[in-house]
Amino acid sequence: MTDVEVPPFRLRGLMNGIDEAPGKVWFFELAAAVIDADRCVRCGACVAACPTDSLGVNADDLPYLVKMCTGCSLCWDFCPRGGLRYEATWLPSDGAGASRGGGTADGGGRPSAAGGSATDATATAVPAAGLGGDGADAGGLDWRVTGADPAPGLGRVVERAAMRVRDGSPLRSPRSQDGGVVTAVLVAALEAGAVDGVLLAREDPAQPWRGVPYLATTTDEIRASGGSFYNQTLALGALDLDKAGLSGDARVALVGTPCEIQGIRALQARSWRRGTSRVDAVTLAIALLCTKSFDYRKLMVQSLAVDRGLDLTEVGKVDVIHGKLIVLDRDGQTLVDEPVKAFHGAALKGCDECADFLGRAADVSVGSVGSPDGWSSVLVRTAAGMAAIERVRHELEVAELDRPEALDKLDRLDKKVARSALQRPFEPDGPLFVDFAEHLTFYDGTDRAPVWLGR
Repeated sequence: MTDVEVPPFRLRGLMNGIDEAPGKVWFFELAAAVIDADRCVRCGACVAACPTDSLGVNADDLPYLVKMCTGCSLCWDFCPRGGLRYEATWLPSDGAGASRGGGTADGGGRPSAAGGSATDATATAVPAAGLGGDGADAGGLDWRVTGADPAPGLGRVVERAAMRVRDGSPLRSPRSQDGGVVTAVLVAALEAGAVDGVLLAREDPAQPWRGVPYLATTTDEIRASGGSFYNQTLALGALDLDKAGLSGDARVALVGTPCEIQGIRALQARSWRRGTSRVDAVTLAIALLCTKSFDYRKLMVQSLAVDRGLDLTEVGKVDVIHGKLIVLDRDGQTLVDEPVKAFHGAALKGCDECADFLGRAADVSVGSVGSPDGWSSVLVRTAAGMAAIERVRHELEVAELDRPEALDKLDRLDKKVARSALQRPFEPDGPLFVDFAEHLTFYDGTDRAPVWLGR
């Protein structure tokens, strides 16, 4: 590989006579390498990482600069398509109680900078994982993407099962997806005082079936937000406790896609002056099994409303199951039942580079793959995840996974796609961050090369 020259930005040209500190990465460079190159997965990690709140979200649901960039480099560092080596955030799969390089946790489940042991094993979150590449995860080969045939495995799992909320349970919600486990867990956690709020996706009141991030603080808000949206919401940029009326020491549960969980784990592992996004507040992370996310306008507006003539206000449910996109009306009648590959043109290009279908950095991973219709496949990964499930177990029906091999099969496919799309080496034991100049040597000349717009 050869060195790639980085085009100078106008901003630097205006800084007459001022020598720039070495190693600085500006938001303009993140934009060129990720956003303008159509690789952004819209997780919001860059917004959350910015210590000066200089980033916002534009009308195209993309990060943009709202005030002066200081060149702190953090937006680049924590972007899972930029400087974050996302595979280094995954929990070790050997069943160890602590993860690599992340310290320990206090009795309330909050990651701690100090050493020591956890004081409450039933309610404590596993510390942010990976994050340093010291090789302590010996034997965890099931989460590597190496060779022609990566080894199978679901990552760290302390319990795996098919679950659903029992009929007649007060935790059952008609809006819930599959077995309703996620909604039940969140409602129970809030009622028990284990968390003070839940960061989730709810429907945009102005645009039907467009998910937007929301920090819910009541059980009614959680129940009203049941079901799934298939667009990313830049959720990590919405962890503003003050705006939600929460105190500075509030605890929050996060429901998100695997890339959002990767981002929160990495952000929690590196402390510095924060902006308004309080990533340290997240004490329970639930990942939704995910192979790809979609652009709202391309999927819901163009593919469904325009191309197929659907009235989005009449849609009652959207689901991806058994490799098909299913759309039902408010009476439960099927409007669309097509292979999801027919909608791949609406998918986010950057999702192809992710090998984390299973949400391996989460406390609990939940989806429909591997379970009968109406049930949820649940992978409990940490003590915090087990505490959340135990809180609602008496309201659940629990059975063995119907088709555990389906999880492995889709995981292998996801890894295969990622192996072909990811231009840099996949290194679970590598450093947490990828240098910008190194990134350029891997991506320059590919179909995912930076797009320099002459800023």
